Amino acid sequence: MKAITLFSSAGIDEAYLSAIGIDVIAANELLVKRAKIHEWLYPNCKMIIGDICNKNVFEKICNEIEKNKIEMLIATPPCQGMSIAGKNKNNKDMINDKRNHLIFKVIDLIEKYNFKYVLIENVARFLNVKYPYSIENSIDLYTIEEILNYKLSDKYEIYCKVFDCADYGIPQYRKRAIIRIYKKGLVWNDPKPSKHITVEMAIGYLPSLESGEISEIPYHYARKHNDKHINWMKHTPTGETALDNEKFYPTKRDGSRIRGFNTCYKRMRWDLPAPTVTIRSDAISSQNNVHPGRLLPDGTYSDARVLTIKELFILMSLPNDFQLPEWLSDTEIRQIIGEGVPPLLIKKILEGIKHD
Repeated sequence: MKAITLFSSAGIDEAYLSAIGIDVIAANELLVKRAKIHEWLYPNCKMIIGDICNKNVFEKICNEIEKNKIEMLIATPPCQGMSIAGKNKNNKDMINDKRNHLIFKVIDLIEKYNFKYVLIENVARFLNVKYPYSIENSIDLYTIEEILNYKLSDKYEIYCKVFDCADYGIPQYRKRAIIRIYKKGLVWNDPKPSKHITVEMAIGYLPSLESGEISEIPYHYARKHNDKHINWMKHTPTGETALDNEKFYPTKRDGSRIRGFNTCYKRMRWDLPAPTVTIRSDAISSQNNVHPGRLLPDGTYSDARVLTIKELFILMSLPNDFQLPEWLSDTEIRQIIGEGVPPLLIKKILEGIKHD
């Protein structure tokens, strides 16, 4: 089945599509560097770089759809405008963020081209945002599900649901809103849940590394950290935050104790799926980023560092042989991984399509 992806970023979520018979013919991405990564990963895909709201860019997208008779649309509109980690904390802020209105360009394409299948993905709170919209000549606030049903329910089945990646064989808690839109008469089943995969099961076999160490395994190298950060985390048990340490706790330059959220300076747990991977997986001080570590004979804990790129690849359910361009820095790789959607979730959702 021929598909097009919109707001494609580097294409992390597309890693398994060709394996299940989906041929991504064309893609669109605003940011040039993200688009270049996508081109490197998928050289046979036509990349259209630019703002979908730009008339010329939109026409190029339309030309590719028409020329290739594309039947599936996959869209992942930017989530920064709705992310809990973003600046928008209420419905008014989210309405005023232009990024949150890009979904209406997707609706325009659905109405114009009558795709068989459409998958729209975003953060969980995407389904709760209410937009000012005119229905039956009355302007009011409506959710995207209500708007889609008003616009498309005569031709399409529309299902909106929040999936937690951890429930589908991905070793990471990560909730995503998935909207499935498909022509009436077709079948698109839910994926079957599977048992949780813990951090221990996922990455526990990899060699232990301390700050700055490098292994022989591709991408399994440890970032170099500040000596103070290393010392604080060496004295922090698995699953705990250094903020709770009685002695070796994080301090400011003046020596006073740092106060913060209990997700800061925190080690993961071995016995659970990982917390959500963010774009700041490089920082010990950020959200749940530190390796779980193991108790050492001297009473300290090993692996006083953030996860390696290899460990992040695994937690994101990327293929074992997955590679990225050598011209990307460690920080850039972490950013695109944090922005991405675990591709195994997308694969399992799309495998629910039953067609001839």
